[in-house]
Amino acid sequence: MKGKLPVKYLDTVVILLAVAVTGFSVFTAYVKPENATEVLIQGAEQQWIFPLDAEESIDVQGPLGITVVRIHGNEAWIESSPCENQTCITMGHAKAGGDWVACLPNRVFVTIEGSDDSEKTIDAAAW
Repeated sequence: MKGKLPVKYLDTVVILLAVAVTGFSVFTAYVKPENATEVLIQGAEQQWIFPLDAEESIDVQGPLGITVVRIHGNEAWIESSPCENQTCITMGHAKAGGDWVACLPNRVFVTIEGSDDSEKTIDAAAW
């Protein structure tokens, strides 16, 4: 038996353990829960991603200055902005998948990605 090595019991255990660890790592890295929601903040030069349940205050640099985006209580909103009309502040809070707020003059866009099954409702636009 030239060139063949017998597979021993511990060899099999090590191979199975390596496959299991690799499979678990891939699963935890790439599979998100169905109801996971994230806040995606896009500025003129940078991008941030936070879970919706985070407690954050982010300074986003834009062409007009700094826009402050706040994440608190499973909601995200624009707290302050250097733009003239302040429409972005009056847009309210984004709290469910697909909601968004934006400060267009300062090139800041905040959107909620993902879904939350507990708050599935039909809005007026669906009718």
